[in-house]
Amino acid sequence: MSRSRGRPPWKELNTMCNRSQLIARSVLFVTAAPLAISAYSLSLASTSPNTTPPASVTLIGVVRDFKEKTVAGGHPDFEVTPSGGFGHYCDNLQPTLGADGKPVFKGGGFKVKTQWKNSAGKNICNRLYNQSLGDVRGSKESGTSTGGITSASTFNKWFNDDLAFNVSAPLSMTLVRQSNGAYVYDSATDPTYNNSTYSGQFFPIDGQLFGNSPGTPHHNYHFTYELHTKFTYAADGAQTFTFSGDDDVFVFINQKLVIDIGGIHGKVEQEVSLNRLGLVDGERYDLDFFFAERHRTESNFKITTNLNLENVELPTVSNAFD
Repeated sequence: MSRSRGRPPWKELNTMCNRSQLIARSVLFVTAAPLAISAYSLSLASTSPNTTPPASVTLIGVVRDFKEKTVAGGHPDFEVTPSGGFGHYCDNLQPTLGADGKPVFKGGGFKVKTQWKNSAGKNICNRLYNQSLGDVRGSKESGTSTGGITSASTFNKWFNDDLAFNVSAPLSMTLVRQSNGAYVYDSATDPTYNNSTYSGQFFPIDGQLFGNSPGTPHHNYHFTYELHTKFTYAADGAQTFTFSGDDDVFVFINQKLVIDIGGIHGKVEQEVSLNRLGLVDGERYDLDFFFAERHRTESNFKITTNLNLENVELPTVSNAFD
């Protein structure tokens, strides 16, 4: 029995293939390289025990471009200073995904003073703290703050198409298998960004969609990215998923929030060990990933995982056939 959540009905694979052909004849989709365009390719990382894992895994999600709050049509959550100041914020989202498979804002969160850590010293989500596992308790700043999120209504636009505030396109990302078996995407070492123009910073839609933000350095600073994947849980696999970067990152496994890096801040890392989630060996689960870049001037992005992730669906976007 699958433990994946039910989703709204999606088109069958042959329809997806037809749609990919249409995309190939029009705008195709954005890759993690700025201004690059690629034909649609759904790359699956799932392997049977007797096959060699793939050298790389290409996942496809949706990037949404926003304008900063000070310009016409701007979104109030982008290029904002949180009431509690810049920093890492937690607990502003509901602990489970909404019925539409998207995060739900609740507010009442806090600014992190010191990080919650596992016994290996890795940052973890405060919700997963377990003293019996040797975790180290973190601490909070006093008071509550939303981390620069204006309201549930404004947050709802982050990961949903709304032509009054955003424009979207498919975005592919290739994770490369390392010698230790982990799959990694890292803007700091990606040849596209490891140069004098980008200095390792993640700007996948420079010159595209709404175009670059005003001022210098001249990049497109305000965007979100969502990715929906599946994997098979292996109880003896020591499976982990780690994100390092900025700004907001929310990761849900089996619909539950397991990485919570809210707010506008410099690079922050969190890791989740799947063995602490109560999953069933051999069952398939959803991993849903949500990212937001909301402020100048840094944009860092690194995923590290030994999960064999596979795409759930071809994304639906606002300008696929423009």
